[in-house]
Amino acid sequence: MTSITRKIVQAVAVCGFTAGPALPAVAASYPERPITVVVAWPAGGMADNVIRVATEKMQPELGQPVVVENRPGAGGQVAASLVAKAAPDGYTLLLTTSALTMNAALEGDQAKFDVLNDFVPIARGGLAPSILMVRKDFPANTVQELLAQAKSNPGKFSYGSAGVGTPAHLSSELMKSLADIDVLHVPYKGAPPVMVDLASGRIDMAFANYTVALPQVQAGRVRPLAVTSLQRSPLMPDTPTLDEAGLSNFEADQWVGLLAPKGTPGPVVERVAKAFSQALRDPKATETLAQNCIAADGDSTPGDFSVYLKDDLNKWVDLVKSAGIKNE
Repeated sequence: MTSITRKIVQAVAVCGFTAGPALPAVAASYPERPITVVVAWPAGGMADNVIRVATEKMQPELGQPVVVENRPGAGGQVAASLVAKAAPDGYTLLLTTSALTMNAALEGDQAKFDVLNDFVPIARGGLAPSILMVRKDFPANTVQELLAQAKSNPGKFSYGSAGVGTPAHLSSELMKSLADIDVLHVPYKGAPPVMVDLASGRIDMAFANYTVALPQVQAGRVRPLAVTSLQRSPLMPDTPTLDEAGLSNFEADQWVGLLAPKGTPGPVVERVAKAFSQALRDPKATETLAQNCIAADGDSTPGDFSVYLKDDLNKWVDLVKSAGIKNE
Protein backbone atom coordinates (compact mmCIF):
# COMPACT_ATOMS: atom_id res chain seq x y z
CA MET A 1 0.00 0.00 0.00
CA THR A 2 1.44 3.35 -1.02
CA SER A 3 1.61 6.25 1.40
CA ILE A 4 -1.06 8.10 -0.58
CA THR A 5 -3.40 5.11 -0.52
CA ARG A 6 -2.76 4.66 3.21
CA LYS A 7 -3.72 8.28 3.87
CA ILE A 8 -6.95 7.91 1.87
CA VAL A 9 -7.91 4.77 3.80
CA GLN A 10 -7.11 6.52 7.09
CA ALA A 11 -9.20 9.53 6.07
CA VAL A 12 -12.16 7.31 5.15
CA ALA A 13 -11.84 5.48 8.44
CA VAL A 14 -11.80 8.74 10.39
CA CYS A 15 -14.83 10.05 8.47
CA GLY A 16 -16.73 6.82 9.09
CA PHE A 17 -15.87 6.96 12.78
CA THR A 18 -16.85 10.59 13.31
CA ALA A 19 -19.94 10.68 11.03
CA GLY A 20 -21.56 7.59 12.55
CA PRO A 21 -22.59 8.93 15.97
CA ALA A 22 -23.45 12.41 14.65
CA LEU A 23 -26.84 11.40 13.23
CA PRO A 24 -28.21 9.80 16.43
CA ALA A 25 -27.00 12.88 18.30
CA VAL A 26 -29.18 15.06 16.08
CA ALA A 27 -32.21 12.89 16.79
CA ALA A 28 -31.47 12.85 20.51
CA SER A 29 -31.38 16.64 20.81
CA TYR A 30 -34.29 17.36 18.42
CA PRO A 31 -36.54 19.18 19.02
CA GLU A 32 -35.15 21.93 21.21
CA ARG A 33 -37.78 24.55 20.38
CA PRO A 34 -41.37 24.69 18.99
CA ILE A 35 -42.06 23.12 15.59
CA THR A 36 -44.19 24.96 13.03
CA VAL A 37 -46.40 22.98 10.68
CA VAL A 38 -47.45 25.14 7.74
CA VAL A 39 -50.85 23.94 6.51
CA ALA A 40 -51.59 24.59 2.85
CA TRP A 41 -55.32 25.02 3.43
CA PRO A 42 -57.64 27.12 5.62
CA ALA A 43 -58.64 26.25 9.17
CA GLY A 44 -61.50 23.78 9.33
CA GLY A 45 -60.59 21.92 6.15
CA MET A 46 -59.52 18.30 5.70
CA ALA A 47 -55.78 18.89 6.09
CA ASP A 48 -56.30 21.20 9.05
CA ASN A 49 -58.47 18.58 10.77
CA VAL A 50 -55.73 15.95 10.45
CA ILE A 51 -52.92 18.03 11.92
CA ARG A 52 -54.97 19.47 14.77
CA VAL A 53 -56.03 15.97 15.81
CA ALA A 54 -52.42 14.79 15.53
CA THR A 55 -50.78 17.65 17.44
CA GLU A 56 -52.68 16.78 20.60
CA LYS A 57 -50.61 13.59 20.84
CA MET A 58 -47.46 14.76 19.05
CA GLN A 59 -46.60 17.49 21.55
CA PRO A 60 -46.19 15.17 24.58
CA GLU A 61 -44.19 12.73 22.44
CA LEU A 62 -41.84 15.40 21.06
CA GLY A 63 -41.65 17.45 24.24
CA GLN A 64 -42.17 20.73 22.39
CA PRO A 65 -45.22 22.68 21.15
CA VAL A 66 -46.34 21.98 17.58
CA VAL A 67 -47.66 25.24 16.15
CA VAL A 68 -50.14 25.09 13.27
CA GLU A 69 -49.88 27.94 10.77
CA ASN A 70 -52.51 28.07 8.03
CA ARG A 71 -51.12 29.57 4.81
CA PRO A 72 -53.73 28.89 2.10
CA GLY A 73 -53.47 30.19 -1.45
CA ALA A 74 -52.72 29.20 -5.05
CA GLY A 75 -54.02 25.67 -4.61
CA GLY A 76 -51.62 24.93 -1.78
CA GLN A 77 -48.56 26.37 -3.51
CA VAL A 78 -48.10 29.35 -1.17
CA ALA A 79 -47.40 27.05 1.76
CA ALA A 80 -45.34 24.62 -0.31
CA SER A 81 -43.12 27.38 -1.70
CA LEU A 82 -42.56 28.78 1.78
CA VAL A 83 -41.52 25.43 3.26
CA ALA A 84 -39.37 24.47 0.25
CA LYS A 85 -37.19 27.51 1.05
CA ALA A 86 -37.15 27.00 4.82
CA ALA A 87 -34.11 25.86 6.78
CA PRO A 88 -33.85 22.04 6.67
CA ASP A 89 -33.69 21.68 10.42
CA GLY A 90 -37.05 20.06 11.18
CA TYR A 91 -38.59 23.18 12.68
CA THR A 92 -40.67 24.17 9.63
CA LEU A 93 -42.77 21.40 8.08
CA LEU A 94 -45.47 21.25 5.42
CA LEU A 95 -48.86 19.59 5.75
CA THR A 96 -50.54 19.42 2.37
CA THR A 97 -52.78 17.31 0.17
CA SER A 98 -53.00 15.74 -3.28
CA ALA A 99 -52.92 19.28 -4.67
CA LEU A 100 -49.12 19.15 -4.29
CA THR A 101 -48.69 16.46 -6.94
CA MET A 102 -51.61 17.66 -9.04
CA ASN A 103 -50.22 21.18 -9.33
CA ALA A 104 -46.78 19.84 -10.13
CA ALA A 105 -48.23 17.68 -12.91
CA LEU A 106 -50.19 20.59 -14.32
CA GLU A 107 -47.36 23.13 -14.24
CA GLY A 108 -44.65 20.79 -15.55
CA ASP A 109 -41.42 22.67 -16.25
CA GLN A 110 -43.00 25.89 -14.97
CA ALA A 111 -43.53 24.51 -11.45
CA LYS A 112 -42.16 26.65 -8.62
CA PHE A 113 -40.62 23.64 -6.92
CA ASP A 114 -39.79 19.99 -7.54
CA VAL A 115 -42.06 17.74 -5.50
CA LEU A 116 -39.66 14.80 -5.46
CA ASN A 117 -36.42 16.74 -4.96
CA ASP A 118 -37.31 19.82 -2.91
CA PHE A 119 -39.06 17.95 -0.10
CA VAL A 120 -38.42 14.97 2.15
CA PRO A 121 -41.56 12.86 2.71
CA ILE A 122 -42.27 12.24 6.39
CA ALA A 123 -45.56 10.32 6.47
CA ARG A 124 -48.99 10.18 4.93
CA GLY A 125 -51.64 11.13 7.45
CA GLY A 126 -54.85 9.96 5.84
CA LEU A 127 -57.04 9.41 2.81
CA ALA A 128 -60.48 10.79 2.04
CA PRO A 129 -62.81 10.42 -0.92
CA SER A 130 -64.54 13.35 -2.54
CA ILE A 131 -68.20 13.59 -3.51
CA LEU A 132 -69.46 14.35 -7.02
CA MET A 133 -72.48 16.64 -6.58
CA VAL A 134 -74.91 18.48 -8.82
CA ARG A 135 -77.21 21.42 -8.17
CA LYS A 136 -80.47 20.19 -6.68
CA ASP A 137 -82.53 20.91 -9.83
CA PHE A 138 -80.05 19.38 -12.30
CA PRO A 139 -81.89 17.09 -14.76
CA ALA A 140 -80.00 13.92 -13.80
CA ASN A 141 -80.30 11.53 -10.87
CA THR A 142 -77.38 9.25 -11.68
CA VAL A 143 -73.86 9.57 -13.05
CA GLN A 144 -74.98 7.87 -16.26
CA GLU A 145 -77.73 10.47 -16.73
CA LEU A 146 -75.28 13.27 -15.95
CA LEU A 147 -72.81 12.05 -18.56
CA ALA A 148 -75.61 11.60 -21.11
CA GLN A 149 -76.74 15.18 -20.55
CA ALA A 150 -73.17 16.44 -20.92
CA LYS A 151 -72.63 14.47 -24.13
CA SER A 152 -75.85 15.82 -25.63
CA ASN A 153 -75.00 19.39 -24.65
CA PRO A 154 -71.23 19.90 -25.10
CA GLY A 155 -69.98 23.07 -23.40
CA LYS A 156 -73.37 23.88 -21.87
CA PHE A 157 -72.70 22.76 -18.31
CA SER A 158 -70.10 23.95 -15.81
CA TYR A 159 -68.20 22.55 -12.88
CA GLY A 160 -66.59 24.46 -10.03
CA SER A 161 -63.31 23.76 -8.28
CA ALA A 162 -61.30 25.22 -5.41
CA GLY A 163 -58.76 26.44 -7.96
CA VAL A 164 -56.54 25.31 -10.81
CA GLY A 165 -54.51 22.24 -9.90
CA THR A 166 -56.63 21.33 -6.87
CA PRO A 167 -58.11 17.84 -6.34
CA ALA A 168 -61.56 19.08 -7.40
CA HIS A 169 -60.10 20.39 -10.67
CA LEU A 170 -58.15 17.31 -11.73
CA SER A 171 -60.80 14.89 -10.45
CA SER A 172 -63.24 16.67 -12.77
CA GLU A 173 -60.76 16.55 -15.63
CA LEU A 174 -60.23 12.84 -15.02
CA MET A 175 -64.00 12.34 -15.30
CA LYS A 176 -64.10 14.43 -18.48
CA SER A 177 -61.27 12.41 -19.99
CA LEU A 178 -62.71 9.00 -19.14
CA ALA A 179 -66.25 9.94 -20.22
CA ASP A 180 -65.21 12.08 -23.21
CA ILE A 181 -67.41 15.04 -22.27
CA ASP A 182 -67.01 18.81 -22.59
CA VAL A 183 -67.81 20.74 -19.39
CA LEU A 184 -66.67 24.30 -18.56
CA HIS A 185 -64.27 24.78 -15.63
CA VAL A 186 -65.05 27.62 -13.20
CA PRO A 187 -62.18 28.01 -10.70
CA TYR A 188 -62.76 29.61 -7.28
CA LYS A 189 -60.52 30.66 -4.40
CA GLY A 190 -61.30 27.73 -2.14
CA ALA A 191 -64.06 25.17 -1.71
CA PRO A 192 -66.63 27.14 0.36
CA PRO A 193 -67.57 29.56 -2.47
CA VAL A 194 -67.91 26.57 -4.80
CA MET A 195 -70.52 25.09 -2.49
CA VAL A 196 -72.35 28.42 -2.24
CA ASP A 197 -72.64 28.71 -6.02
CA LEU A 198 -73.54 25.05 -6.49
CA ALA A 199 -76.30 25.35 -3.89
CA SER A 200 -77.62 28.50 -5.57
CA GLY A 201 -77.50 26.94 -9.04
CA ARG A 202 -74.84 29.21 -10.55
CA ILE A 203 -72.77 26.15 -11.50
CA ASP A 204 -73.97 22.66 -12.36
CA MET A 205 -71.62 20.22 -10.67
CA ALA A 206 -68.53 19.93 -8.47
CA PHE A 207 -66.28 17.55 -6.61
CA ALA A 208 -65.52 18.40 -2.98
CA ASN A 209 -64.23 16.62 0.11
CA TYR A 210 -66.60 15.54 2.83
CA THR A 211 -65.66 18.29 5.25
CA VAL A 212 -67.22 20.98 3.08
CA ALA A 213 -69.67 18.86 1.05
CA LEU A 214 -71.50 16.72 3.59
CA PRO A 215 -73.30 19.56 5.43
CA GLN A 216 -74.69 20.81 2.10
CA VAL A 217 -75.71 17.29 1.09
CA GLN A 218 -77.42 16.64 4.43
CA ALA A 219 -79.26 19.97 4.21
CA GLY A 220 -80.58 19.03 0.76
CA ARG A 221 -78.99 22.04 -0.94
CA VAL A 222 -77.07 19.84 -3.42
CA ARG A 223 -77.48 16.25 -4.64
CA PRO A 224 -74.70 13.65 -4.41
CA LEU A 225 -74.27 11.29 -7.36
CA ALA A 226 -71.06 9.38 -6.56
CA VAL A 227 -67.86 9.19 -4.52
CA THR A 228 -64.31 9.08 -5.86
CA SER A 229 -63.06 6.06 -3.88
CA LEU A 230 -63.22 2.47 -5.07
CA GLN A 231 -65.36 1.55 -2.06
CA ARG A 232 -68.57 3.20 -0.91
CA SER A 233 -68.37 5.60 1.99
CA PRO A 234 -69.76 4.44 5.36
CA LEU A 235 -71.17 7.96 5.76
CA MET A 236 -73.09 7.66 2.47
CA PRO A 237 -73.60 3.94 1.88
CA ASP A 238 -76.35 4.49 -0.71
CA THR A 239 -74.13 6.65 -2.94
CA PRO A 240 -72.26 4.60 -5.58
CA THR A 241 -68.64 4.96 -6.55
CA LEU A 242 -67.75 6.39 -9.96
CA ASP A 243 -66.26 3.00 -10.76
CA GLU A 244 -69.64 1.38 -10.10
CA ALA A 245 -71.29 4.09 -12.16
CA GLY A 246 -69.38 3.03 -15.24
CA LEU A 247 -66.10 4.95 -15.13
CA SER A 248 -63.89 1.90 -14.70
CA ASN A 249 -61.12 2.15 -12.05
CA PHE A 250 -61.91 5.79 -11.34
CA GLU A 251 -60.11 6.65 -8.11
CA ALA A 252 -59.22 10.13 -6.89
CA ASP A 253 -59.02 9.96 -3.12
CA GLN A 254 -57.39 12.95 -1.51
CA TRP A 255 -54.37 12.29 0.65
CA VAL A 256 -52.99 14.38 3.48
CA GLY A 257 -49.27 14.21 4.15
CA LEU A 258 -46.42 15.74 6.13
CA LEU A 259 -43.18 16.81 4.43
CA ALA A 260 -39.94 18.60 5.33
CA PRO A 261 -37.56 20.76 3.27
CA LYS A 262 -34.86 18.97 1.28
CA GLY A 263 -31.78 18.30 3.39
CA THR A 264 -33.60 17.71 6.67
CA PRO A 265 -31.56 15.09 8.58
CA GLY A 266 -32.87 11.54 8.38
CA PRO A 267 -33.06 11.04 12.16
CA VAL A 268 -35.18 14.19 12.48
CA VAL A 269 -37.53 12.98 9.74
CA GLU A 270 -37.83 9.60 11.48
CA ARG A 271 -38.51 11.27 14.84
CA VAL A 272 -41.35 13.39 13.44
CA ALA A 273 -42.74 10.48 11.42
CA LYS A 274 -42.89 8.31 14.51
CA ALA A 275 -44.68 10.98 16.54
CA PHE A 276 -47.10 11.85 13.69
CA SER A 277 -48.05 8.26 12.85
CA GLN A 278 -48.28 7.26 16.50
CA ALA A 279 -50.66 10.16 17.13
CA LEU A 280 -52.91 9.03 14.28
CA ARG A 281 -53.05 5.47 15.63
CA ASP A 282 -54.70 6.76 18.79
CA PRO A 283 -58.32 5.46 18.84
CA LYS A 284 -59.72 8.90 19.66
CA ALA A 285 -57.87 10.46 16.71
CA THR A 286 -58.97 7.69 14.37
CA GLU A 287 -62.60 8.07 15.44
CA THR A 288 -62.56 11.86 15.16
CA LEU A 289 -61.19 11.75 11.62
CA ALA A 290 -63.56 8.95 10.62
CA GLN A 291 -66.46 11.23 11.49
CA ASN A 292 -65.20 13.47 8.67
CA CYS A 293 -64.71 10.43 6.41
CA ILE A 294 -60.93 10.64 6.68
CA ALA A 295 -59.22 7.27 7.06
CA ALA A 296 -56.30 7.95 9.38
CA ASP A 297 -53.03 6.37 8.25
CA GLY A 298 -51.04 5.55 11.35
CA ASP A 299 -48.70 3.08 9.67
CA SER A 300 -47.06 5.31 7.07
CA THR A 301 -43.26 5.66 7.08
CA PRO A 302 -40.99 8.07 5.20
CA GLY A 303 -40.13 5.27 2.76
CA ASP A 304 -43.77 4.33 2.18
CA PHE A 305 -44.79 7.92 1.62
CA SER A 306 -41.90 8.53 -0.76
CA VAL A 307 -43.03 5.68 -3.02
CA TYR A 308 -46.68 6.76 -2.80
CA LEU A 309 -45.81 10.37 -3.64
CA LYS A 310 -43.89 9.34 -6.75
CA ASP A 311 -46.71 7.07 -7.96
CA ASP A 312 -49.32 9.75 -7.35
CA LEU A 313 -47.31 12.35 -9.26
CA ASN A 314 -46.88 9.99 -12.22
CA LYS A 315 -50.62 9.29 -12.27
CA TRP A 316 -51.50 12.96 -12.67
CA VAL A 317 -48.64 13.67 -15.09
CA ASP A 318 -50.03 10.93 -17.33
CA LEU A 319 -53.54 12.42 -17.15
CA VAL A 320 -52.36 15.95 -17.92
CA LYS A 321 -50.43 14.72 -20.95
CA SER A 322 -53.04 12.30 -22.32
CA ALA A 323 -55.96 14.69 -21.84
CA GLY A 324 -54.04 17.79 -22.95
CA ILE A 325 -55.02 19.68 -19.79
CA LYS A 326 -53.67 23.23 -19.74
CA ASN A 327 -52.68 25.38 -16.78
CA GLU A 328 -55.38 28.06 -16.99
